[in-house]
Amino acid sequence: MAATVIRNPILRGFHPDPSICRVGDDYYIATSTFEWYPGVRIHHSRNLRDWHLAGCPLNRPELLNMLGNPDSCGVWAPCLSYCDGLFYLLYTDVKRYDGNFKDTHNYLTTCESVDGEWSDPIHLNSSGFDPSLFHDDNGRKWILNMVWDHRPGHNRFAGIALQEYSPARQRLVGERRIIFSGTELGCTEGPHLYKRGGYYYLITAEGGTGYNHAVTMARSRSIGGPYVLDPAGPVITSRHDPDWPLQRAGHADVVETGDGDLFMVHLVSRALQGTRLSPLGRETAIQNLEFTDDGWFRLANGHVLPQLEIQPPALPSGNPAALLEHDDFEGRSLDPDYQWLRTPWPEEFMSLSKRPGWLRLYGMESPGSLYRQALVARRMTALRCRATTCVEFQPDNFQQLAGLIVYYNSSKFHYLYLSTKDGTGRRLDIMSCEADPALGVVCPIGDRPVELPETGRVFLRAEIDGVDLVFSWSTDGANWIALDCTLDMRFLSDEYGGDSRIQFTGTFIGLCCNDLTGARRHADFDWLELRSEP
Repeated sequence: MAATVIRNPILRGFHPDPSICRVGDDYYIATSTFEWYPGVRIHHSRNLRDWHLAGCPLNRPELLNMLGNPDSCGVWAPCLSYCDGLFYLLYTDVKRYDGNFKDTHNYLTTCESVDGEWSDPIHLNSSGFDPSLFHDDNGRKWILNMVWDHRPGHNRFAGIALQEYSPARQRLVGERRIIFSGTELGCTEGPHLYKRGGYYYLITAEGGTGYNHAVTMARSRSIGGPYVLDPAGPVITSRHDPDWPLQRAGHADVVETGDGDLFMVHLVSRALQGTRLSPLGRETAIQNLEFTDDGWFRLANGHVLPQLEIQPPALPSGNPAALLEHDDFEGRSLDPDYQWLRTPWPEEFMSLSKRPGWLRLYGMESPGSLYRQALVARRMTALRCRATTCVEFQPDNFQQLAGLIVYYNSSKFHYLYLSTKDGTGRRLDIMSCEADPALGVVCPIGDRPVELPETGRVFLRAEIDGVDLVFSWSTDGANWIALDCTLDMRFLSDEYGGDSRIQFTGTFIGLCCNDLTGARRHADFDWLELRSEP
């Protein structure tokens, strides 16, 4: 029996820039991962409601190496498609974000299955970001991407470029043409092409990925244009209703079921109550779409606002993905729900075999590092949640730290950690960084550190309730002592710092170990539990 409703978001927590494709009865969504490794997450469903993580394709150095990539760089806006018995995945590796230049390298990789070994990447171009691949029904293939213009006085978002791709030569061929310059909303990006009824339809994201975000559509009889805008305006946006529960709607893709039903996936965010701040980052939602009599794609509800609940297609019922609430680290590899930062060589900093049943982290660089951190984390998917862990750690220097971290990026985090003052005894303290890199990343919080027993395991907990985060600790896992400060979750959001500093990821909760002496002192974690409330 089919589900009675689909509730949004369908991919909760940091899952932006969705690209969707159908292969027979199977649906796949690829989402951006930015500086988190492995790159790109692909979810699978057979009913558009119940999604399961099926693959993380960019999982080796040849495909992705982000050492040194700044925060909110790395993998932007993948495009997933299927043709000729192959999945095609396009992605951008962004090496610079701030300033007038953006170093954006666009690649293509292929595989027969989303969970297989993807081919070594083909470099396409570096002219902009958000690459997309269109398979025309005449057998030709076309690459689109936005073009970045670094010149002073010019529109940075210089339009959507189109160029033919030759599979035989594995390169772009022919002339590059700007086929769409955007609308007055600006920030034209995220292109996808479709063909229907003799028209080519171009969908783009506009207005920036903040609270003015929108999806626009234009069409042409020729793939090279000229493209005529939909006279009705944006297909979807929340920009005119600041109180709507799903904000920042934009960056969309369209899929058609085998029965001809149309759906649009797009990004949204859910803000903390009373704010326009989103610690969860940008998430993925889905909407019913219809094709109008005058030949345009519109939301089926007759409005442009994204809906919290939509009507599902007549597809088989399924089961929601089982949530990984308690992980005892008993497996030979990490659950794919975990990610780490930037490096394609996780064996340098973690092991599940050195102490079976425990995750061992070898101390690496600071929480502010853009190179090698020993930080393993999972997405925060709800604005109310609780994370708990058990750690054994024997530091012999104040530069050695390990514990539980609530992390947005290298300048936005709250960290409950064990360390030592002078090598005799252990202590527990909080480090917090609130989005001002110029001040550094170490800001002790609270009246004084907590003195701990010299040896033995320590239990750590983070409880998040909207804007508030409270850390607590225990020596037996039963009698908990809350630390004497309440931390602010608003700082751990995309928008904190103003529009000029908007960032693009989301909050993670995880385990961390730092050794600033370079001795790689390790910490052992027995388990991690993460429980969320809807």
